[in-house]
Amino acid sequence: MTVFHDLLRVQEHDTAADRLRHRRQHLPALAELKQCEDELARLEVDLAGVDAQAAEAGRLQRRLEGELSLLESKLGALDAKLYSGAVTVPRELEAMQHEGAALRERQAGLEDEVLDAMGSREALDDQLAELRRRREELDNRGAGLRAAVAQGQADVDRELAAELAARQDAASVIPADVSALYEQIRARLGGVAAAPLVNGRCGGCHLALPATEVDRLRKLPADALVRCEQCERILVRP
Repeated sequence: MTVFHDLLRVQEHDTAADRLRHRRQHLPALAELKQCEDELARLEVDLAGVDAQAAEAGRLQRRLEGELSLLESKLGALDAKLYSGAVTVPRELEAMQHEGAALRERQAGLEDEVLDAMGSREALDDQLAELRRRREELDNRGAGLRAAVAQGQADVDRELAAELAARQDAASVIPADVSALYEQIRARLGGVAAAPLVNGRCGGCHLALPATEVDRLRKLPADALVRCEQCERILVRP
């Protein structure tokens, strides 16, 4: 066993830690949570729009009902005057009758408008109720997913802490110059800096070394630092 075999153990722990970090960032519940939050954001926009429409429909309904109430009061006063016997001049009576007919025609139109406004508002209120129900459903789902994410991350964090502790133990026997070279290569080549040499093939880039190079490596001292000609990773010989 050489320091390079210890380095390979460090690499194994680093690779395991990298996989755990990747797993932590790509938990299935995280993707579901993002979808849930995106849908909730879109729903909030829809809800705000429908809520504004419902408020406008309510204002329209109240205005029309106010107009109708005033018109009914005016019509009631006109009818009372018309049938009280206080007005006896035929021309005035005829004018009052014409005015009453016009008011009743306007009353019928306002009643239709009020009914239309009520129908529109009821439809919007139903839409609001459905959107609010869906929002509550998404809120509950999001809470459950956030709990699942927190649990999943906690589980990964425990595994990661164990790997890092084991990595620290393995790295404690690595010389500083070898460790520095390892970290430099690891940063440049996506995490894998040390690889076993198996049957003349680099375990990092998986390319076969020339036979002359394999023969040369066999003749080197066991504690000599050797690197792959193809990828420049540190090779660990059997």
